[in-house]
Amino acid sequence: MSDVIQLLPDSVANQIAAGEVIQRPASVIKELVENAVDAGAHTINVLIVDAGRTSIQVIDDGCGMSETDARLAFERHATSKIRQADDLFSLHTMGFRGEALPSIAAVAQIELRTRRQEDEIGTCLTMSASRVENQEPCSCSVGSSFTISNLFFNVPARRKFLKSNATELNNILTAFERIVLVYPDIHFTIHSNGQELMNLKAGSLRQRIADIYGRRYGQELLPVNVETALCKITGFTAKPETARRKGAHEYFFVNGRFMKHPYFHKAVMQAYDRLIPDGTHVPYFIYFEVSPSAIDVNIHPTKTEIKFENEQAIWQILSAAVKDAIGQFCEIPQIDFDTVGRPDIPAYNPDRSQSAPRNPAPQYNPFYNPFKEKATKNWEQLYEGLPQQQPTDEMSLFETNTGSPQQSGEQPIELTDFSPSHYQYKGQYIMTAVKSGLMIIDQYRADVRIRYERYKRQLSDSPSQSQRLLFPEVLEMAPSDAALMDDLLPLLTAVGFDLSPLGPASFAINGVPAGIEGLNPTRLIQDIVTSAAPASHDTLALNDEVALGLARHAAIPYGQQLSNEEMDTIVNDLFACDNVNYTPDGHPILCILPQHDIEQLLG
Repeated sequence: MSDVIQLLPDSVANQIAAGEVIQRPASVIKELVENAVDAGAHTINVLIVDAGRTSIQVIDDGCGMSETDARLAFERHATSKIRQADDLFSLHTMGFRGEALPSIAAVAQIELRTRRQEDEIGTCLTMSASRVENQEPCSCSVGSSFTISNLFFNVPARRKFLKSNATELNNILTAFERIVLVYPDIHFTIHSNGQELMNLKAGSLRQRIADIYGRRYGQELLPVNVETALCKITGFTAKPETARRKGAHEYFFVNGRFMKHPYFHKAVMQAYDRLIPDGTHVPYFIYFEVSPSAIDVNIHPTKTEIKFENEQAIWQILSAAVKDAIGQFCEIPQIDFDTVGRPDIPAYNPDRSQSAPRNPAPQYNPFYNPFKEKATKNWEQLYEGLPQQQPTDEMSLFETNTGSPQQSGEQPIELTDFSPSHYQYKGQYIMTAVKSGLMIIDQYRADVRIRYERYKRQLSDSPSQSQRLLFPEVLEMAPSDAALMDDLLPLLTAVGFDLSPLGPASFAINGVPAGIEGLNPTRLIQDIVTSAAPASHDTLALNDEVALGLARHAAIPYGQQLSNEEMDTIVNDLFACDNVNYTPDGHPILCILPQHDIEQLLG
């Protein structure tokens, strides 16, 4: 029997590696931009066409490569970042495995133009599916220019499962933001189909955050700064009032590398305990500086999962640092300089005794005793002229059934012949009697279900009415969120929004759906966009997310007192819905306390 184990060809091995490293166009941009940063670039330009499907170009002014290095860079595990295994525990660069370029070359067509400062001419290298097609001298600027064309042209299954251009562009911008937030001293630009999406000048970290997410965003940040023997933690967290259920920008970076760390995320959220509503999150941008030997980044090909040697100690340091930032913010006195039209109240001066005010002297009767007062005589006269109330059926039933059914031998009577009366408990639940017992309804979730189905009908039928704003508001969005607006704009218009673009990532809100006056339209649209991001490739799912986002904001909030007529309307509208038991996102709306359970509790 012949041997069955054999070595795979390099082209096949590279395609297997590419499946882990290069998952979508955003992965290509991440790897190329990180290489440009490691090359010492001061300016990095990214140009994409059709969300990376057609071409991706990354241009930098870094150190460049020689003719030999340009060819060797596309070999597997060829890298300039490390020399031996011990170097894995003292990494100071973004890349180190030597897998990115060969993985890209395995699934795309590449043209590389590069030149070093000391060279007079550069090198032009073209490759296709890991095969070198041409290499020749060329004239080019100092640095490197990578052009990636026809990504996944030789892997049709992978190309077929790419999402819509809006979704892929959103992923590209998300990966791009994770890099530019680490290097505010580098000038970055990114263009999509010839349109400039971001032009980030070199500056401070706060300025970089404001350039990406808007000036208002930058004004809500609180500085975090602590340095210990284990680590140094810097960055920003946000004020408690910026908390939101979805879409909060939460970033951890360690030694200049983006990471995901649920354990440290819990430390930040614990610092906001009882300061923000349950289920909400606040934005933060936290940067760790630790000894490279105290972490392990060689866990996953994407390098976003990092293991710390002293996680528990760093957890305590992080939580204390965030609490300190919040505490300093809360202790700052707020001075109101707007005193126009207010009365001039003179300051109290104890030396001016002749004009000093006197404390008022209380007057009371020391001999008053309410228990010695005689009861009001002829009290019947107080109720003259009022109609006498006849006992209702419910009162009669109550009077005749004061004993327990076990004692009287009678069955519980179902009260169904009178108009329903509801009771609101703690401004959150509607309690009403039904045949089987006591029904408890969550008023907010019930209204979410009612409004959700109403907005769904509006999206499928004709556009709803829009209420014009007296003063249009400006919506500033992160470029990654603005990339989804092409798909969302028709849906937002259908439910009553009137939006007009002002730039690549800003819109003017000229009108809102009728009936939601008083809500914050900028935050409402931002939350809808964030919730709809995962479903941007599916039109039906987009309709659901837009309707649900609008329903969540317009629904009756917890704590709002309702009249019996309002509660009756909610109950009737809820039972007219297609699903009365659960909200669109799966939370229970009501429960019923059975009659026999009530009897056992009171028996």
